[in-house]
Amino acid sequence: MFSGQEKSDTRTFPMMPIRDVVIFPYMMTPFVVGRESSIRALEEALAGDKKIFLATQHDPSVDDPKFNEIYQVGTISNIVQSVRLPDGNIKVLVEGLERGKVLKITNDEGYFKVQTRTVSYRIVSTPSLEQLNQRVNSLFEQYVKLNQSLNYETMIAAVRVEDVGKFTDTVAANLSLGVEEKQELLEIFDPVDRLTRLADLLDLEIEKLNVDRTIQGRVKRQMERAQREYYLNEKIKAIQKELGRNEKSEFDELKKKIDSAGMTKDAHEKAHSELKRLELMPPMSAESTVSRNYLDWLLAVPWKKRTRETRDIDRAEKILEEDHYGLEKVKERILEFLAIRQLVKKPKGSILCFVGPPGAGKTSLGRSVARATGRKFIRLSLGGIRDEAEIRGHRRTYIGALPGQIIQMMKKAGTVNPIFLLDEVDKMGMDFRGDPSAALMEVLDPELNSTFTDHYLDVEYDLSNVFFITTANVIHTIPGPLLDRMEVLRLSGYTQEEKTEIAKRFLVRKQRDSSGLKPDNISFTDDGLVGIISHYTREAGVRNLEREIANICRKVARVVLKEGTKTKRSVGNDDLQAYLGAIKFRDTRAEEKNEVGLATGLAWTEVGGQILPTESTLMPGRGNLTLTGNLGDVMQESARAAMSYVRSRAGRLGLGKDFYRRLDVHIHIPEGAIPKDGPSAGITLATTLVSALTKIPVRRDVAMTGEITLRGKVLPIGGVKEKLLAAHRAGIHNIILPRDNEKDLADIPANIQDELSIQLVDNMDQVLDLALERKIETNPSLTPETEITSTFEGSSSETDQEPMTN
Repeated sequence: MFSGQEKSDTRTFPMMPIRDVVIFPYMMTPFVVGRESSIRALEEALAGDKKIFLATQHDPSVDDPKFNEIYQVGTISNIVQSVRLPDGNIKVLVEGLERGKVLKITNDEGYFKVQTRTVSYRIVSTPSLEQLNQRVNSLFEQYVKLNQSLNYETMIAAVRVEDVGKFTDTVAANLSLGVEEKQELLEIFDPVDRLTRLADLLDLEIEKLNVDRTIQGRVKRQMERAQREYYLNEKIKAIQKELGRNEKSEFDELKKKIDSAGMTKDAHEKAHSELKRLELMPPMSAESTVSRNYLDWLLAVPWKKRTRETRDIDRAEKILEEDHYGLEKVKERILEFLAIRQLVKKPKGSILCFVGPPGAGKTSLGRSVARATGRKFIRLSLGGIRDEAEIRGHRRTYIGALPGQIIQMMKKAGTVNPIFLLDEVDKMGMDFRGDPSAALMEVLDPELNSTFTDHYLDVEYDLSNVFFITTANVIHTIPGPLLDRMEVLRLSGYTQEEKTEIAKRFLVRKQRDSSGLKPDNISFTDDGLVGIISHYTREAGVRNLEREIANICRKVARVVLKEGTKTKRSVGNDDLQAYLGAIKFRDTRAEEKNEVGLATGLAWTEVGGQILPTESTLMPGRGNLTLTGNLGDVMQESARAAMSYVRSRAGRLGLGKDFYRRLDVHIHIPEGAIPKDGPSAGITLATTLVSALTKIPVRRDVAMTGEITLRGKVLPIGGVKEKLLAAHRAGIHNIILPRDNEKDLADIPANIQDELSIQLVDNMDQVLDLALERKIETNPSLTPETEITSTFEGSSSETDQEPMTN
C-alpha cells in the first residue's frame, strides 16, 4: 500500500463559516445563509468563478465567530444554485470540490477572505490497499443494512467508484457521526490514512447499531407478550361470561368495597375514576400496579368505622388511679375532657401536650387515656424526623410512593376515633426536604384537621375525631405556631415520697413478674427503696429507678435458681451495695457551717431540680471580674448585673466607693463540667459577692433563687416546684423566693410545704437580711442620696481607671 504527495497549490477564496455540518468533497449540500458577512462572501463568490471556501465553526451558537473559533481545514466548493428568500436570506446548493487548509485570512471588506493550500495525492494500487478497500466496502454495506435511515440501493451505487479519495469522502459523508469525528476525517489529506481511520469508525458504528437492534427486539418482544396476555385475559373473561358463572370479577368486588367504605363524596368519585382507569389498563403494566395500590390504600383507611367510646367518668378515674400515682392536674384535665364529651354530642377534637422530664410517665399516660375511654391506641415517634413527606406522604408520581405516617397509623388503628400519641414532638428536625413541624400544624389544628390532605391519597381525610396527645421534654424547641395549637400540661418531677410509692405500687411488681419471681421470693423495705432513689438514681422520673429494681430482681432470680423456689430475700438499705455496687451519687447536702462568700442557689434541669453552691473570693488586683464553672451568656450577664448592683450600693453595704479598684473578684459555680445558664441565680450571685466583700458569712440553711435587676429588684423565675423539691432533698428548709412566684406554691405537695419555711421577697435588701448571719453596717461617709453621684465623680476623676472585664 502506497500513497505519495503529487503536488500542492495555493489559491485565495471568499470564506463562509457554517454551523453543525461538515462539507466533504464530491457531496451536494443545501443550506440557508443569513449572516451579513456570509451573504457578502457568497455574493463575492457569485460575482467571480462561483468558488467559495466553507469551514465549520467550533461552537454553532456563536453568531459572529472569530477566526480562532473556526476549524482551519475546510472544503473548496462550487456554488451550484442560489435563491434569495423573501426574508432576505439566501438558500444555496453547493458541491464540494477538494480539501483546503487556511494559510492566511483577512477581513477587510466585511467578510473573511482566505488563502488556502490544496494537496493532491498519487495512489499506487497494492494488494494490501485492495484488501483494505474491500474491507471498508463490506463494512459500509453492513452499516447501510443496519441503518434504517439510509436507502440500501442508493448508497451502494454511490460508493461504486474507483478513486480511493472519492470513495472515502462519500462513505464519510453518509455516516451518522458527530461534527468532531467528521472534521477529523476531513483533516486527513492522505486518502489511504483516511481509509484506515474509516475502517475503525465503521467497526464502532456497526457495534452500536447491533446493540440498538438487540434492545429494540427485546422491547418489541415484551410488548408482544403483554398484548398476548391482555388478549388471553379478555378471552377468559368472555368465556366465563358465556358460561354464566356467578363468580364476581375482581373489579366488581372493588366497586362493591368502594360503595360500602363510607368515603366522602370526593374520595368516592376519585376511587371510581381510578377504578375505571384500572379496567382499561393491561394487567401486567407498571401503571396498573400503581393504580391498584392506590385503591388498596383508599379502601384500607377507615372512613366511618369508629370505636364505641366509654364515657363513664368513675371508671375512667379508677383506671387512671390504677395506672399512675400522682399527676393530679393531668388526671383532672383528662376527666374534664371526658365530661365534656358526655355532655356534647360532637365536640371538637382536643390536642394535649404532656411536657415533662424523661421517665415521668408521659407515654404510659397516653395508654391509660385510651384504656379509660375504650378507644384504640396508636403511637408515632417523631424523634429525628426531618422529611415533610413523613407526615404528608409522597405524590404518586414517585416510584415506591406511600402515604405519610399519619395515614399509615390511621390504617393501623382501623377506626376514625383512636387515641393518637405523637411522641417526642420536641425532637423533630428540618433540612432541604422540608419542615415536618410545619406539616403537623394542619394535623393538630382542630379547625383544619377535618380536611387533612395527604399527598398520596390526594383527597381530604377527616382527623377531627382523633384525640391527639403529644409528648415533649422541653417546649423551647417546638416552633411557636405549632405550640400555640396545643394545650400544654406539665408533668414535673416526682418527689422522693412519690417515687417510693410508685415503686411499691407498680415497679416492684412489674420487674418481679418480668424476672419470673414470686411475691415470697423478694421484697423491698421502704428504706431500701429510698436508698435506691437517693444513692443510685439522679432523675426527675422513675425510669432509672425501675432499671435498678430490675437489676436487683435479676440477681435474686439467679439465687432462687441455685437455692430453690422457697428462697426469700428482703432488700433493705444495708443490702444495696451487695446488689448494686458502690454508691453512684452522693447526697448534695447543705454546708456544715456558715461560710463567707458561699451561698446556696437553686437550679432547674431537664431531669429535675438541684441545689447550686456558689462561691466567690477576693484577691488583690485592678477590678477584674472572673467567672468560671461553664457558665452560659445569660448567667454571666447576671453576675455582671450583680456586681453593678453591689458597686451602686457601696455605701449601704459598708464599702468604700472605690473598693473595686484594688480587688479582683472570682466567682465559681461547681461542677465545672456541667453547662449552666439562666437568670435565676442573680440574687445568689449578689449575695455571695456581698458576703465576700463584707466578710459576713451566709447562712448554710438558706437556699435562694430569683433574677436581679440593677436597682436590686427581685424578678420571678420558673421551675419553682423542682427547685423546692431539690432543696427539700438536700435538707435545706429555709427558702427565699421572688414574691411574684407565690402563685406557683399551689403546685407544691402539702407535706413538702409544711416542712419548708418559704420567704417571699421583692428586693435585695430583704434577701441580704434573710441570708446573712448579721446585719450590714452602712458606711456613714456615703449617704443613699450621694453614693451614686460620688461614685461617678470619683470615676471621672481617674483617667487611668480600667473597666471591669470578664
